[in-house]
Amino acid sequence: MAPVKVAFAVDQLRFAVPGGIGTYVRELAPALRAEDPSLDLVPFAARWPDPPDRDVVELPGTIRTLYPRWALTGKPSLPAALGRCAVVHATNPAAVPPAAGGQALVVTVHDLAFDRYPRAFPPIWRWLYRAGVRAAIRRADVLLAPSAATAADLRDRGADPERIRVTPLAASLAAGTQDPEAVLGRLGIDRPYVLAPGTIEPRKNQVRLIRAYRQVAPDVPHALVLAGPDGWGVEEVDAEQARPGPGRIVRTGPLDAADLDAVYRGADLVAYVSLYEGFGLPVVEAMARGVAVLGSTTPAVAETAGDAALLVDPEDVADIADGLARVLADERL
Repeated sequence: MAPVKVAFAVDQLRFAVPGGIGTYVRELAPALRAEDPSLDLVPFAARWPDPPDRDVVELPGTIRTLYPRWALTGKPSLPAALGRCAVVHATNPAAVPPAAGGQALVVTVHDLAFDRYPRAFPPIWRWLYRAGVRAAIRRADVLLAPSAATAADLRDRGADPERIRVTPLAASLAAGTQDPEAVLGRLGIDRPYVLAPGTIEPRKNQVRLIRAYRQVAPDVPHALVLAGPDGWGVEEVDAEQARPGPGRIVRTGPLDAADLDAVYRGADLVAYVSLYEGFGLPVVEAMARGVAVLGSTTPAVAETAGDAALLVDPEDVADIADGLARVLADERL
């Protein structure tokens, strides 16, 4: 049999902050090839000023010109170099290219946070996600959702249940075995500490977490470590951190895989109290290392955590503080 060619969107890998979608794209491509060597993945991306990879099919337009036109008109078509692909996989629901006749369109919808918490997104991306998901629901042959919660959100928006597939994520961050002290020392992190991994942005809820941490800081020796790149709306976290208060707050910035693994393994607790997620990958990454998790009652995070985490209301600072205090004060819990 001839290999199945799949046009595979990789724009997210070129973003300054690739985020969770970037992790998804980066990890899915080699996993697909390992699962089925007959697949021929053909990566494609919009035009960028300095494209870092030559083996990617470059589209004749930027994300500013392509994404809205795709959503509203289904044009322009993909270039001829992708015409022989049997499948087009849109890995970001803001960018849903048209499939040609005979091609199947697969769209991964990671979450519908732009609907639940619209103020947590820049206006242009809020619009792009809304328009892209509408296009995906209309045109996609298959909609991939990382959780049953996201699948339910898609059904609520009118997606055909027969076209939705729930494909949960997995921890891809390799777990190391060396003592993390050298990494912690280089990053200026003293034990004990609570780790909050993720892009610094409103949806990840770091402002409320800082306020909750400061309520318990006088009674525990733990620092709060915010590990992740600065994203949109980071000024709110900067302002909150700058306010006087008890405790120690450490910002690491973006970490490579080895450093992030070490920071996970050195933590007493991982706090992931995001306002909304499509899955909650840091919950799985923490559990893979045997680290206790304080999660949010957000449906997808709760689904991912099951009964193996303490869940709190992400919009209630007092509830987050109570959760922190309970876990940090109770070794058995």
